[in-house]
Amino acid sequence: MSTSVAIPNPSVLSPDGGLNRYLSEIRKFPMLAKDEEFMLAKSWQEHQDPKSAHKLVTSHLRLVAKIAMGYRGYGLPMGEVISEGNVGLMQAVKKFDPDRGFRLATYAMWWIKASIQEYVLRSWSLVKMGTTAAQKKLFFNLRKVKSEISALEDGDLKFDQVEQIATKLGVSNEDVISMNRRMSSPDSSLNAPLRAAEGDSEWQDWLVDDKVENQETVLAESEEHSLRMGLLEEAMVELNDREREILTARRLKDQPVTLEELAERFGVSRERVRQIEVRAFEKLQKAMMEAARSQQLA
Repeated sequence: MSTSVAIPNPSVLSPDGGLNRYLSEIRKFPMLAKDEEFMLAKSWQEHQDPKSAHKLVTSHLRLVAKIAMGYRGYGLPMGEVISEGNVGLMQAVKKFDPDRGFRLATYAMWWIKASIQEYVLRSWSLVKMGTTAAQKKLFFNLRKVKSEISALEDGDLKFDQVEQIATKLGVSNEDVISMNRRMSSPDSSLNAPLRAAEGDSEWQDWLVDDKVENQETVLAESEEHSLRMGLLEEAMVELNDREREILTARRLKDQPVTLEELAERFGVSRERVRQIEVRAFEKLQKAMMEAARSQQLA
């Protein structure tokens, strides 16, 4: 059975038509006795009888609504949550085997929850909230566990609270911290208008690019860089050719040359290359400090 199977779904039963009205209407469908449910399920299983499937589905719409109400805290339209649960219910009816001995409600509950949870994960955030079973468990149980340990709804959790939740739900401390922050700050549109006092401005109009420094800072850093490069060039004169080549290879290249390569090039040991590098660096520092001091005095 898919959502396209001919199971009557009058518009009056659409959750979008008004939640209170919908809840009132589904109470009119009678609950099924165990024997009647078994016969209807066998009729659907063996003969694909749509009337039997319809009775099985409508008699469990109240179960869907009850489960869906447990997901009210995610800010999603309850009509859509219930509709997704109804899809899960229909899938459960399709796969239900009455010969196993348990009731449809017991079996359908898992399909309903799975369908609703997938919808919540798809809709609650543009950023994918969870990909593993543990992350999904964390997403759907974090609020409940926070309530149990009297943790504040907003703001970061205390270290001991993080550890309690991580232990209880079988996830890492980092996962708890990350999920709590994401759930405390749901997605907001950059095009959301500011309050009337700000005119027609949107949030994006007031965003500052922290990666772009102001012109004064850029100029100051450029001048300081030029000064340092000048001091470095002057100080390099104090080194002999071998010291200059080793220091440049080891300290001034994006990918430093290894001690082994330099030892082979100069025909000395790795330790000797290291000693030359250290001595050259100390001479360079001393020369740069003296040059800087001379410029300050000048």
